[in-house]
Amino acid sequence: MNQNKLKQPKKIKSTLCYIEQDDRYLMLLRNKKAHDVNEGKWIGIGGKFEPGETADACLLREVKEETGVTLTDYQFRGIIQFVSDQWDDEEMYLYSATGYEGRIDFNCNEGELKWIPKNDLMGLNLWEGDRCFLSPLIDGVENINMTLCYEGDVLKQVMVADDVDRSSENNLDA
Repeated sequence: MNQNKLKQPKKIKSTLCYIEQDDRYLMLLRNKKAHDVNEGKWIGIGGKFEPGETADACLLREVKEETGVTLTDYQFRGIIQFVSDQWDDEEMYLYSATGYEGRIDFNCNEGELKWIPKNDLMGLNLWEGDRCFLSPLIDGVENINMTLCYEGDVLKQVMVADDVDRSSENNLDA
């Protein structure tokens, strides 16, 4: 056996959902968990897959855990790949939702939930890469697929895949 084989990096699978109501998105300010890579950032609702879980099952479970509601109308919007020199790579399944049953429990154990007008989103403390997929999401783009490359917490490159599976690259160091 070859001892010099490269170890395959771990790839996390997760979901992220932007629940919409009255031209606002339900956002989560991550401010309650210790050692949270997202600490102080505003993000959508979601989390990591459990073993054997599908993207839809993960989405429904995470939304229920974080908000207390059950989604009734949601749409898969694309896949966002995160590549990092410091953290495990991530394949994130992006969703939007417009319908749910139940009342939102704003006492989330992961942070502060708040309805944010779409026009105010870009003024929040977001990951720079999140801005790259939030803009087309807000504009109603149905198929959002991209790779976001980070060095530490600095976004260095964005690669956007279009409908014919070509990529356009945007190197942020130029």
